[in-house]
Amino acid sequence: MTRRMFGNGKPASVVGLDIGTATIAATEVRGDGSGEVARTAIGLLPSGAVQDGEVQNGDELARALKSLFRENKLPKAVRVGIANQRVVVRTLRLPLIEDEDELETAIRFQAQDHIPMPLEQAILDHQVLAKQGGIATEGAERHMDVLAVAARRDMVISLLGALYEAGLQPVGIDLSAFGMIRALGNGDAAAPADAEGMIQTTTLYCHLGDGTNLAVARGDACVFTRIVPFGIEPIAAGLAEREGITLDEANEWLLDVGLDEPIDDFGDERQLAAAAREALGQGATKLIDELRLSLDFYGAQEGAPPIERVLLCGPGVAIHGLPERIESGLGLGIEARTPAALGHLDVEDAARLTVSYGLALEE
Repeated sequence: MTRRMFGNGKPASVVGLDIGTATIAATEVRGDGSGEVARTAIGLLPSGAVQDGEVQNGDELARALKSLFRENKLPKAVRVGIANQRVVVRTLRLPLIEDEDELETAIRFQAQDHIPMPLEQAILDHQVLAKQGGIATEGAERHMDVLAVAARRDMVISLLGALYEAGLQPVGIDLSAFGMIRALGNGDAAAPADAEGMIQTTTLYCHLGDGTNLAVARGDACVFTRIVPFGIEPIAAGLAEREGITLDEANEWLLDVGLDEPIDDFGDERQLAAAAREALGQGATKLIDELRLSLDFYGAQEGAPPIERVLLCGPGVAIHGLPERIESGLGLGIEARTPAALGHLDVEDAARLTVSYGLALEE
């Protein structure tokens, strides 16, 4: 789902913008198709400005964005990602329709039965996943699979308002899940979405951040997404509250302690290290349970192909032992990954910037 807001020429570079609960990640990618990263920046967000992927205080968000872009000399053209409970993604099967206007009408008509929100209150977009059936024969209907995406209009308007107030030029709005797939996907090994008779890998992409953003893709085509409102930020927030430390300090303790460092190595701070280990262990258990539920939900979809590999990304992959704990809990082979284009950065920054990099890439 990429909404083109402006059509007056192509910018020399685009900044992918991933707005979380506590931080903003921005990655500038050159617009020459090379995927080369020019600048990156990570900035703090005031508490309460954004919650669960939705803007709560547009003025505070705008000030944070303006400061981040000014201090890091980032260009103003941005493609922003959205990931919250007010975005609905559904796969629709339609008769093969070549005319774009007719296709949009058909999608809107069928979406009324599949999208749990009034369409007059939504922004509706789509992406063709596959065209199947070959040459039509008697009794065999040619058909197509389409990914329909609906986002609450008021949610999008609030986000755009903050971007404009910050002096930015939004050139697109995209699903953060799509950015994650572009950032980590191996497009040269995947068959095109409409290719027939080609083997495509089914991959579960999992971004461990403030919340957990899941996407299943066949090749590079997303067929399923889900937002789990639990991730690293709630674990850190619980630790901060219990131990009387700041959220930033709690996040640092989670990174330092992880799930495999000996607690005795922390000397006089063993008590706080033990509290961080306990919070992380409990959080990992809850996270695994949530991931199992999401996998069950995905598997219950009609015709859902089985998951063949799992790619983890986001701030959670920088926590030692967490990917391995998830792998053991799910019983699936898991690879923690950051984009090669961010390989010059430390692991923590590359992990946080992964989605913003994918958002900035050309589709």
